[in-house]
Amino acid sequence: MTWKRVLYVLFVGFTALVSALAGAIGGAVAVTRWSKTALPSHVSTYSAPATQIQIANTEIETAITQAVEKVGPAVVTVVGIIPGQMTIFGRTADSQSSGSGVILSAEGYIVTNNHVVEDTSELSVILSDGTELPARLISTDIFADLAVIKADGPMPAVATIGNSDNLKAGETVIAIGSPLGEFRNTVTVGVISATGRALDSGRGYFMEDLLQTDAAINQGNSGGPLVNLNGEVIGINTLIVRGGNGSSTIAEGLGFAIPSNTMRLIAERIIAQGYFARPYLGVRYQAVSPAIANRYNLPVQWGAYVTHVIAGSPAASAGIQHGDIIVSIGNQTIDEKHSYINVLFAHQPGDEVRIEVVRGNETLPLQVTLGEARP
Repeated sequence: MTWKRVLYVLFVGFTALVSALAGAIGGAVAVTRWSKTALPSHVSTYSAPATQIQIANTEIETAITQAVEKVGPAVVTVVGIIPGQMTIFGRTADSQSSGSGVILSAEGYIVTNNHVVEDTSELSVILSDGTELPARLISTDIFADLAVIKADGPMPAVATIGNSDNLKAGETVIAIGSPLGEFRNTVTVGVISATGRALDSGRGYFMEDLLQTDAAINQGNSGGPLVNLNGEVIGINTLIVRGGNGSSTIAEGLGFAIPSNTMRLIAERIIAQGYFARPYLGVRYQAVSPAIANRYNLPVQWGAYVTHVIAGSPAASAGIQHGDIIVSIGNQTIDEKHSYINVLFAHQPGDEVRIEVVRGNETLPLQVTLGEARP
């Protein structure tokens, strides 16, 4: 091979190498430019994301939470010890009852239900912060199912009492209490379902003028407050109804409370004088119903058959006798919706009232001045 041929081969090889390097460099530059300009804006090269969790600090406060915060510290759990009973097998163990209550004054007066403290020998209250204080019974009114107790120690708060006469069906209410005695200061919400309800107590009288609510009330809520959205106590929870009139149907959302105006009247008198007095007539009686009247061929369908007149009582002074049937007191006739006790309790001790009795085939009007019955 001549030297010209060798130079030619070297020239061609050098030219090819330079072309390859130029092509590689140009391609790289083009790809870089294209990636910056040709790719869509949502496509990017991968980079590790910054780890950052957003936490919301929104403060949510409603009328319900405000009401609970206002009255919650004034709600207590009431605990009672019921002594065991002597049986043929020996003495039974003591048992414990529990319910709820509302602080009425800084002096430690607390309102609850009579059935919460009934038959107890010892009482204590557990405050909203868990502090337990000894307490004692001041007095009760079994007909309204109310009791006032007094705790010894500083009170964390005092409840504000509202006007139950202003309540309307559909109004939002809050029940606070200790269901089952364990879940203290539980809050449930509902509405006023109705006002002015009457329920047969099973003891010969009706509990009248009750508030009906669908706020969840369970055993242990008894004595706790029913509260409006202003944080005012407008009722004292007392009972629930699961079914009625022998029906197997199970009902829900049938809770009842004593109106705050009734509670206030009775509690203030108990605190002021140590008891709440009901009017006293001085008879023992058997309620007359259509079934009783038909069985014994009585001349009236409703009334109170006098089985005994207590000596020296207002009834004795008025001339009421054994065998009389009391059919009305004042302007109210005894009937299916108005029992003898409820008609009597519509009056006050010291009232002079007209009583009608059926004696044989005659209806006699009698005047009587009612006495005072203490618990």
